[in-house]
Amino acid sequence: MVNQRNHLCYVLITPCRNEARFIENTLESVVRQTVLPLKWIIVNDGSTDATGEIVARYAARHNWIEIVTRPVRKERHFAAKVEAFNTGLERVKQLQYEIIGNLDADVVLDDDHFEFLLSKFTQDSHLGVAGTVFTEPSGYNSATDSFEGQTYVSGQCQMFRRQCFVDIGGYVPSKIGGIDWMAVKTARMIGWNTRSFREKSFLHQRMLGTAERGVIGSNFAYGKKDYALGGHPLWQIFRCTYRMMQWPYVIGGAALFAGYMAAFLSRAERPVSPELMRFHRREQILKLKSILSSIGRLKKINSFELLPAEPNPARTTSTKEVTVVP
Repeated sequence: MVNQRNHLCYVLITPCRNEARFIENTLESVVRQTVLPLKWIIVNDGSTDATGEIVARYAARHNWIEIVTRPVRKERHFAAKVEAFNTGLERVKQLQYEIIGNLDADVVLDDDHFEFLLSKFTQDSHLGVAGTVFTEPSGYNSATDSFEGQTYVSGQCQMFRRQCFVDIGGYVPSKIGGIDWMAVKTARMIGWNTRSFREKSFLHQRMLGTAERGVIGSNFAYGKKDYALGGHPLWQIFRCTYRMMQWPYVIGGAALFAGYMAAFLSRAERPVSPELMRFHRREQILKLKSILSSIGRLKKINSFELLPAEPNPARTTSTKEVTVVP
């Protein structure tokens, strides 16, 4: 075990519901960490399976693990996940910590995962949100199979500097999702550095977005979310076309585009502020220009580095200029 006094102090919060199939692997990987959290609050959000019993066993053996149980509810949506996270946040508000992590209940981490991320926060005092790339059992690798790139931090394991989390106003309770995306994008917009590191990765034990729906339904929902979060139409056309050009993802790409168009035609409500949407679209166009430049020069597209890791000097550094829609 590494001497924790040499590292920033951190806490973890895990909202979970019906994760009995995966959560023990997550528990084991956190218990084995070389630098343990000051506190890990696991919010059992109305599970009807054995999730609560599994967590309770670990909490009985480790005094830094605490389970909080919320009542059973019929509806599952991302706003409820924020409510569960905030329940955990209340339990740590009196603790002295520098870093707070949102950890999903279906991931597996290397033993030194948090030691690695804490060192990155120590090295960069302007680093507001940090994480790593991830893989899935299907072979998916977020470093090579996604255009989100190095400035995005995946929501399955997001680590925030405490002041950054305060500055962005916490997670926005959006029912359609994108709560992790809005947090990272807002942090970058107001001047914090955000970074996903590819030197290390974690395993996400199932395909993104398929907790309660199939692959087609998941892609359709992601398309609707792309519209709701203010995605640029040109970027969406490129994204869906690129997906459909890859044979295993033809149907998924079509479902993605169908979801975006369905939301567009219904003028779905957008949970993002006008400032955040403009910032998001500007970054998407920068990515698209970088991709077209690579194609024009017959170079391989480096999807991970489409945007530089360094902060854009044009970004505002005052949280007072930013409107975060609740």
